[in-house]
Amino acid sequence: MDILLVAGLWLDGSAWDDVVPALEALGHNPVAITLPGQGDGATSATLDEQVAAVLAAVDSASGKPVVVGHSAAATLAWLAADARPEKVAKVVLIGGFPAGDGKPFADFFETTDGAMPFPGWEPFEGPDSVDLDDEARDRFAARAIPVPEGVTNGVVRLTDERRFDVPVVVVCPEFSPEQAREWIGDGDLARAARLDFVDIDSGHWPMFTKPVELARILAAEA
Repeated sequence: MDILLVAGLWLDGSAWDDVVPALEALGHNPVAITLPGQGDGATSATLDEQVAAVLAAVDSASGKPVVVGHSAAATLAWLAADARPEKVAKVVLIGGFPAGDGKPFADFFETTDGAMPFPGWEPFEGPDSVDLDDEARDRFAARAIPVPEGVTNGVVRLTDERRFDVPVVVVCPEFSPEQAREWIGDGDLARAARLDFVDIDSGHWPMFTKPVELARILAAEA
């Protein structure tokens, strides 16, 4: 099965380099997506352009793919289900939850020169980064790509309630399934016809620290 992999803020498709071969070994076809303005060489992009890139991958997939969104890209995965409910087999959300309709995509940190740079590790101290050593942190910071303001401030628009028919799996790294259920509450995801939770013992970036275990989870969900 095609498994479309969309990394969160500041990351390009190479974030999945250790997950891809593990998924291939398990018989799947992983596709790591590099988003516009987030690794393709462009310094500007919009949320609509990033959504379009994900939808292009959905449309070109063999059969109905699983769409995986990590962190802020959980919103991109959910927008794919909203735009292509008949073409998406399942949505897997890793360490993140979709922004609601009418909300900004990811205006979490200050922008500089039209983009939101990686803010350093202070906001992520604790469970998020506990399994990243100094070398891994330095490597992450060095590869981090400022996310264009047109993406971070883009407004999320959800229009098709058929998205609730698409099965959703929340992979819980730095938080527990119980916490995830509490945070979702009666929000948009709570209306999904099928909503499951899977725990993984890692920080916020399991593609770096637990790639094989993450691949096994994604393969099982596919």
